[in-house]
Amino acid sequence: MLTVFNKSNSSVVVQCFIRCYSLVHPRSKVVNSTDEALEGVTSNITLLSGGFGLSGVPDTIINALVKKPEINNITAVSNNAGLDGRGLSQLLVTGQITKMISSYIGGNRTFEKLYLTGAIDLELTPQGNLAERVRAGAAGIPAFYSPTGVGTWLEEGKLPVRYDSNGEKVLKASQAREVREFNGKKYLLEPAIFGDVALVKAYKADTLGNCWFRGAARNFNSVMGRNAKLTIVEAENIVEPGGITPEDVHLPAIYVDRVIQSTTPKDIEIFKYSETSQDPSFEKPKSENELKRSKIVKRAAQEFKDGSFANLGIGMPTLAPNYLPENINVTLQSENGILGLGPYPHKGQEDPDFINAGKETVTLAPGASLFGSEESFAMIRSGKIDLTILGGLQVASNGDLANWGLPGRVKGMGGAMDLVSNPQGTRVVVVMEHVDKKGRPKILPQCQFPLTGKKCVSRIITDLAVFDIVDEKLVLIEIDPESTIEEIMAKTDAPFEISPDLKPIEV
Repeated sequence: MLTVFNKSNSSVVVQCFIRCYSLVHPRSKVVNSTDEALEGVTSNITLLSGGFGLSGVPDTIINALVKKPEINNITAVSNNAGLDGRGLSQLLVTGQITKMISSYIGGNRTFEKLYLTGAIDLELTPQGNLAERVRAGAAGIPAFYSPTGVGTWLEEGKLPVRYDSNGEKVLKASQAREVREFNGKKYLLEPAIFGDVALVKAYKADTLGNCWFRGAARNFNSVMGRNAKLTIVEAENIVEPGGITPEDVHLPAIYVDRVIQSTTPKDIEIFKYSETSQDPSFEKPKSENELKRSKIVKRAAQEFKDGSFANLGIGMPTLAPNYLPENINVTLQSENGILGLGPYPHKGQEDPDFINAGKETVTLAPGASLFGSEESFAMIRSGKIDLTILGGLQVASNGDLANWGLPGRVKGMGGAMDLVSNPQGTRVVVVMEHVDKKGRPKILPQCQFPLTGKKCVSRIITDLAVFDIVDEKLVLIEIDPESTIEEIMAKTDAPFEISPDLKPIEV
């Protein structure tokens, strides 16, 4: 209660009550049907959709949108389009999506076919840039400078946006980026993304719209939920206000317009179990190819330093921790929002909310932390990650890396461009077989495939040799005991020096 004295007449006292709380009866944002949830959603929109693989995908709302073909000409923004027959992939089939802004096609054959036959536009965007473009839009920032993609097709404006029906001619390419230099380093100007509608999947939401995301399912959900003019959340659990403690609110109610009960079961894309639950085939290679991979992975495990933070690419790099020496402790980061990856789960303990960047089931190590994709890539770009181990298609003698696309097969760069964007802060080690399946060298004077990053690789580990790149020159530092200098020269297109301290690879 506030008491006001009238100076001209001290006998007059005015008393009034001031409301010091937000609302007497907070309005519920819960709707009872998908029709209510999608009310007012029209064609010609930019649609943001959270999720990573199958984790945290708002399937209930997407499934309802599929049944509204009158909503079309959609530009969809999502890390990827899920799997065939699931998630946004359904809207590609119905023709409701005419353009995707994504970092990765992956194994979605529908997505790939439509793109390579000129049926849709695709604006390929590095995963970290994608998250930051959405975050910038949410914060009212129209553009920002990023180190990701300098010297690549992203800078040059050569990323194919639309092909002809034969997939041979590029009808439309990406826009070249403005380049500026800060503190002696080049950066590209990235435009923010502003969404009309965001579809978000939460584990728990209260009736006011506050959201809590479980495990690695926060990924793109939190940042996309902050961005759009209309944010629709589907939640596995809907609770009353107070059912989520304030410090556990990942997406505050101010950003959320509607909440609906999620009714779609959660699935797992790749079941991966601990080696005690399955045949440890990597320990007993049965083929020449498995033998090569095992040799590479064991040598790669020697790159870890005690107490360091590391990010591992998909494929061979994920196997390296299996060979960590007992006295080496490393914290593994996964770009979908985990710091402190544990081992694969035992059979029966897999959880769809806990996956890694390869969409494999994982567990958390003691002391792990969870966050959204935008924060994950902030760690990466700023050089907080000490080491990244990536696969490679080609590496040039000056340290250029190509690992995301080749003629007739475009999968997208995912987070790779971001991971190599700060080689001064994050050491980049590439693991790959020395030659491709046709016996052609993969270490070249110049990469022939589109670049992931320029002058970013510090070390190359193959089945035959280990090279360091010093002052943009290849230096052979280790050789497989079963190989010879002559074999390595024959299978390496780029010239190289031989270290005076050359030694055999020990695994």
